[in-house]
Amino acid sequence: MALDPRLMSKSQVQDAHVDVGLRQYMLGVYNHMTIGLAITGLVALGASFAAIQGGQLTGFGYAIYASPLKWVIMLAPIGMVFFFAAKLHSMASSTAQVVFWIYAALMGLSLSSIFLVYTGESITRVFFIAAGMFAGTSLYGYTTKKDLTGMGSFLFMGLIGILIASVVNIFLASSALQFAISVIGVLVFAGLTAYDTQSIKNEYRESDDGETQAKKSIHGALRLYLDFINLFIMLLSLFGNRE
Repeated sequence: MALDPRLMSKSQVQDAHVDVGLRQYMLGVYNHMTIGLAITGLVALGASFAAIQGGQLTGFGYAIYASPLKWVIMLAPIGMVFFFAAKLHSMASSTAQVVFWIYAALMGLSLSSIFLVYTGESITRVFFIAAGMFAGTSLYGYTTKKDLTGMGSFLFMGLIGILIASVVNIFLASSALQFAISVIGVLVFAGLTAYDTQSIKNEYRESDDGETQAKKSIHGALRLYLDFINLFIMLLSLFGNRE
């Protein structure tokens, strides 16, 4: 039952107003993230269909999977993340939103190769596993009263370790090392989901103007989008069935 504002103290009215604003702000973050994931999924699926016809690579498939262009496609999303982080504060929120959509599309093109490696059924299954795990850890990050700030440096160190090990494994091609990377990666990105959710929540300011809140919302969506994508990739490496 809603409380009558006439029976609430001034501080209670202010807290209630902030709570409503915070929920709207976080809803904007999750909506942007969800749209970004939808764009990524549609582009990945469409690119995989266009890349293979009759069990053979098409010209498009050869270009994105076998030619030197594949390195551009693989590295472009990384470059876009750094560009986005550097230019976010100087660009309009509408521009930031377009850049995010472009980034999501590039990520979809980069991830389209998973449809060549794993069965569609296992990709779908792992996606829902990742979604459930993401939802649980993000909800924990949003609702917990525990300060997760101390986790940040530990998780960042884990992330750096995963990146270094992944580069090393390109040359070693060790299945045991890949398994270890995937297991640790699941733990790290699950932790980052909770940490980032709390951090995004704490960045909310009722006094921010609409433009500032919109840019914060898009930046927060990008952080959670990256957490989800990486969590999904690590889980797919562990539980995906190969073609």
